[in-house]
Amino acid sequence: MNDDKIGLSRRKMLVGLGAVGVASAGAGLGTTAYFNDTETFENNTLTAGSLDLFVNYDASYDSDGTVVNQAETAAGEQDGTPAGMFYDLEDVKPGDSGEVKFCFEIVDNPSYMWACGDLSQAENGINEPESAVDDTPDLGELGDSIVASLAYCDEDGEPLADGEIVSGSLVDVIAAISSGAALDGDGMAGLVPGEQAEYADVVEPDEGEAFITGPCVCLSWEIPTTVGNEIQSDSLTMNFEFHAVQSRHNDGTANPCEPSITTTTGEGFAKQEEFDTEQETSFARGRFGGQNTWEVAVGPDVGSASTADYSWSSGSTVPFSYTYDGSGNASFTLDGVNVASTIPAPSGKLGITTKADEATVSVTDLALDLDGTPVSLSGPDAISASNDDDGSDRDVTYLVFDTDAADVANAFTISGNVEVNLQGDYDMTAEEGVAFDISVE
Repeated sequence: MNDDKIGLSRRKMLVGLGAVGVASAGAGLGTTAYFNDTETFENNTLTAGSLDLFVNYDASYDSDGTVVNQAETAAGEQDGTPAGMFYDLEDVKPGDSGEVKFCFEIVDNPSYMWACGDLSQAENGINEPESAVDDTPDLGELGDSIVASLAYCDEDGEPLADGEIVSGSLVDVIAAISSGAALDGDGMAGLVPGEQAEYADVVEPDEGEAFITGPCVCLSWEIPTTVGNEIQSDSLTMNFEFHAVQSRHNDGTANPCEPSITTTTGEGFAKQEEFDTEQETSFARGRFGGQNTWEVAVGPDVGSASTADYSWSSGSTVPFSYTYDGSGNASFTLDGVNVASTIPAPSGKLGITTKADEATVSVTDLALDLDGTPVSLSGPDAISASNDDDGSDRDVTYLVFDTDAADVANAFTISGNVEVNLQGDYDMTAEEGVAFDISVE
């Protein structure tokens, strides 16, 4: 928040303009040059307003009927940089429960409030009791086993009537706000963006400056006693984010939580230039070549990939898509030809590499979907490589999606179009003279 002075205050400006108008009208009544007048207005200012959001939070944890806080900071006020954790629970078990309450203070402008969040899970290995009931060594079950609800509540944590925003498993609840949920200033659930009321209740405390507020939001969770050994050693991490958007001159539909992934381009192989290990854990490939044993592939590596044949047509634009299901399975479809394979769990960035020798290969209209949610790309959505018969090596370029482990822990899809244009002297025996790869870190 700052008080930079950038012009005239509205009231003083209107008064000043009125006075100038009167003076000008009076001067317009005369015709002689001997009459004149000057009105001067100095030191007028217009001070910018401000908007600052504070989030007060309080977390409780009930284990065996004893309500405790086992986090380093289970309550506090957040302003600015991300807060530390309010839960650090290492031994939750069936029958445990808890609640987190978020209350908002906004300075100085009524605002639309938005909530968003994400969740990631880990299996952390399977011990002997868990192995009898759990056959998914790469997929944790804790978040799916927790029953949760997100609802409007008052400052004491009491739920408001008809204020339940979403309920189900903890995975369901976080998924419902992952792309942004508009909060209603009257605590009414079920409203779509644009229908919600602004947060506009003014509070003037005995000490400190006035602020604007509205309903709090409470997350309640419980591990039912019917849950068994399938959650042993599992863990999860959840994150929350709240946004205040000035309501003046806005209609409430602008979503500040809309996910965005940065993309960048460069020369060389995506895995070598952008991955920490300079290696991919899995890949998909479409390649051109009349004597190839395959043109479409997907898998952990070339030696163990699933492959299929495809007849390219130079100059034609065709669609492709690559999908990971979040459970160790990937599929790659090029112009209707599909291959599928099991792969290791992704852990970070995604890359597209284009390779061309005496040809051009162009990948365009790239789109990324993370766990059912389309994301906007902050950067290029196309990449191409081109090399004519000039004696130089093939051209290799890349585009990388700057995803992280949480982004790719669940299902995702990369889709787009690809076009190959061959030069007249393209070597049909070249197995990878023209190709594009999808690399997974």
